[in-house]
Amino acid sequence: MIQHTVVERFLKYVQIDTQSDVTSFTVPSTMKQKDLGKVLVEELLAMGIEDAHMDTHGIVYATLPSNTNKEVPTICFCSHVDTSPDSSGKNVKPIIHKNYQGEDIILPDDPNQVIRLSENKALKDQFGNDIITSSGLTLLGADDKAGVAEIMDAMHHLINNPELKHGDIRILFTVDEEIGRGVDQVDMKKLGAQFGYTIDGETVGTMEDETFSADGITININGVSAHPGYAKGKLESAIKIASEIVAQLPSDRLSPESTSGKQGFLHPLSITGKVEEAKLTFIVRDFTDEALASHAAELKDIVENVMKNYPNSTYEFVVSEQYRNMKKVLDNYPQVSQYAFEAIERTGLKAVKRSIRGGTDGSRLSFLGLPCPNIFAGGHNFHSKQEWVAVQDMEKAVETIVNICLIWEENA
Repeated sequence: MIQHTVVERFLKYVQIDTQSDVTSFTVPSTMKQKDLGKVLVEELLAMGIEDAHMDTHGIVYATLPSNTNKEVPTICFCSHVDTSPDSSGKNVKPIIHKNYQGEDIILPDDPNQVIRLSENKALKDQFGNDIITSSGLTLLGADDKAGVAEIMDAMHHLINNPELKHGDIRILFTVDEEIGRGVDQVDMKKLGAQFGYTIDGETVGTMEDETFSADGITININGVSAHPGYAKGKLESAIKIASEIVAQLPSDRLSPESTSGKQGFLHPLSITGKVEEAKLTFIVRDFTDEALASHAAELKDIVENVMKNYPNSTYEFVVSEQYRNMKKVLDNYPQVSQYAFEAIERTGLKAVKRSIRGGTDGSRLSFLGLPCPNIFAGGHNFHSKQEWVAVQDMEKAVETIVNICLIWEENA
């Protein structure tokens, strides 16, 4: 029986502002992420984990040493400390709503923020549980401080119960995951793990071993400027060219708002410019590289068709790789996902394997040599003021982490 500390830790962590900033080019993007890193190092050292430290980039590393005579592969548990730039993470006031009974949850500091049962299907499984929300003015930060707190609680339990046998366990807390830079500065040699698990998923009981593959596309358009009073037959506005490209995107397919499940999409992120030049940025997502390339080709066809009407204008079409579907790697190491699945089932939950319509640190880590599926942390409505997590779901995540450690030792 685990004497949980996860709630106390979580309530403490969410009150530390760690919002990352996509416009910053420092590492980490905001120095306040280090404020939580310092707290985590202090707590790890107090537990007795002697090598806990934070590097100059704000990344926290620590090792729970093996307590078995078996040769057990070194495994890593990873979560990120930053919160999304999409909603404020400053002065978070967490509230515990005890013994939830199906009512709509009105957040007191902004009564317009209502977490409705009719809009949150996952709440139907929470009757009798304790729901944690923000007060309504900020996000909560369960993404991914729930994962951080769960890893910390699991390590605390293993340290205080040495009869539970495990191999070396590495702890990794990253920065800037929310802006796509989560593992840019991770020292894989120092980490020294063979297999890993990100604790950054959503619904309790779920394990994700597949992500989108992802590319970015930049389209630079060079138009022809002319005095608008004497522009007939001369002017070719880059603004209008860019607008036409966006207008010709399919609306009933291949867009985030029209796709689900295994369907990919093209998504315009930004449009900037003036008459003479304009810039469009897109993200492209799908589960196979072939589909990804097909979507990029379709976009290029749209661009070329639009450009035919502007014979004196030119464009540049640049595709950049962002991350790839981690299933490519994980399929070569089936035991990593199998052990996670078994660990979830041992908690009494029904384990569910899912695909992520997005990416995680685990995507990049897998391709850096650390096969790394994603385990639920329990949070919902990420990046919004209506974010919530159930206490009982966080506790199940802690049990799952502990079980994974034990299963690796048992099978060594």
